[in-house]
Amino acid sequence: MPFPTNCPSLADLPQIPAKEIAALPADMLAVFQFEIDESFKHIKAIKARLDGALALKYSDLAAEARRSAGKDTGTVRLKDGAITVVADLSKRVDWDQEKLGQMVQRIRAAGDDPAEYVEISFKVSERKYAAWPEAIRQGFEPARTVRTGQLGIQLLAEEADQ
Repeated sequence: MPFPTNCPSLADLPQIPAKEIAALPADMLAVFQFEIDESFKHIKAIKARLDGALALKYSDLAAEARRSAGKDTGTVRLKDGAITVVADLSKRVDWDQEKLGQMVQRIRAAGDDPAEYVEISFKVSERKYAAWPEAIRQGFEPARTVRTGQLGIQLLAEEADQ
């Protein structure tokens, strides 16, 4: 079904109040949603390609600059003509939870407070919580807060019977 000529385009949407967009017909909103999703996928693919090319071009130079600076990770600045290239290699540290638990026990046994050395947190899997007997769930209920995430709405065109 063609839209009337006075319909907004994707480029118009940022200037239109959300209330006016919400008043548009569902089929038009579905088209906008589809076009935005496709554009987003396209832009993500372009960004991934450019990021790959930048890594190809500058990763070795950045690694050498980090070595020269005596560091394995972090930010280095390179010059490429009039352009300053900022190459950041973040540090990601993983801790063995079982070994940390043993260290916490040793610290406690020595009479020290483990909170001075490590952050201790407790988590409960929602799946496990749901499987617990009611009596156990009730005991944990005061420590449990449920928050909602962002609402996601997908518009789907009905399939034509064939």
